[in-house]
Amino acid sequence: MGSVDTSSSTACLSTPLTAMRALRYHGPEDLRLDDLPEPTCESGQVKVRPAFVGICGTDLHEYHVQTFVPKHGAPHELTNETAPLVLGHELSGTVVEIGSEVAADLKVGDKVVVFPVLSCLTCAPCKDGFVNCCVKKGFLGLSGGGGGLSDYLCVRSEAVYKLPDNISLEVGALVEPLAVGWHAVSESGIKPGQASLVCGTGPIGLAVILCLKAMGAGEIIAVEVAAKRQEFARQFGATHVLDPTKVDVVKEAKRLTNGWGPPVSFDCAGVPASLESSTRAVCARGTVVNVAIWEKPVPFNPNNFVFFERKYIGCLAYVPADFDEVIAAISDGRLRPEAMVTRKISIDRVPEDGFEVLINDKDTHVKLLVDLTIQ
Repeated sequence: MGSVDTSSSTACLSTPLTAMRALRYHGPEDLRLDDLPEPTCESGQVKVRPAFVGICGTDLHEYHVQTFVPKHGAPHELTNETAPLVLGHELSGTVVEIGSEVAADLKVGDKVVVFPVLSCLTCAPCKDGFVNCCVKKGFLGLSGGGGGLSDYLCVRSEAVYKLPDNISLEVGALVEPLAVGWHAVSESGIKPGQASLVCGTGPIGLAVILCLKAMGAGEIIAVEVAAKRQEFARQFGATHVLDPTKVDVVKEAKRLTNGWGPPVSFDCAGVPASLESSTRAVCARGTVVNVAIWEKPVPFNPNNFVFFERKYIGCLAYVPADFDEVIAAISDGRLRPEAMVTRKISIDRVPEDGFEVLINDKDTHVKLLVDLTIQ
């Protein structure tokens, strides 16, 4: 990343606080805005003041069932922490302090986003560059190590990505969910001009559609039940939108692709019907990309792959290069994600105005951001 601006390596934008606000997960349906000591920036770290933080589907799942947040007596291997933990892994912010040993092209006041994957850096996947497949992996805002829903956060310098001047902090908070879509499309092997099928147009499905469009894909066939999400799919770039309660998705997808089926499909819904449709709709030797996180095992017939030599691959999160590419694509206009933000709320109203709204009215929202610039 270059050399650090040492003249401001320990300067702050404001007088340090003795305590800070932090929204912590204490357990299912138990989120509390606590006062915590402001973290100290170590020599290899960068201290960030979060500005905007997205609420993720994983956060919503944890709100009901504690799955990824480590429980008492079973701390995370990398952080050695358990609940209560600070939430928030989709975040943008401003650099307020830089550790003395940081050799990065950063200065106080820079707009940044944070790469939230926690990894050991020593296992085989990490050494191969796939930190998302680390055998001990975790996430800031879920596994400990701090989180975006706080006034300050200290992270290793390698996790900090500077935003260009033409990307706002609000849009910067969308880099993380967009990187999920970017990684999935990159791993799919789709070529410019080729058709695709996207099952499920929640936030991640819409991110996949945006990334397909940015990478030059051809026809984008979206599959969605909810009427409002069908509208979002069209707005974000789907060329066809199929309602699986009204049409046969497999037959229609093949009809729209000269009878053969698209070469790539993305399952962003994670339900048995989407697995069936995304598998049977793709052409012979096509690829099915699973982006969804499944809550429980489902019936699966391998013959749907064997008889046509189809491939099924899983995609988890992203790698560092995906952050670089998403930032570049937003900056040069290939990605235009501003419309993903459908609501902004304050940190003191997250359970009521954030989690409950997304649970009870999820179809009318894409990405809800917590605005920490509101004091």
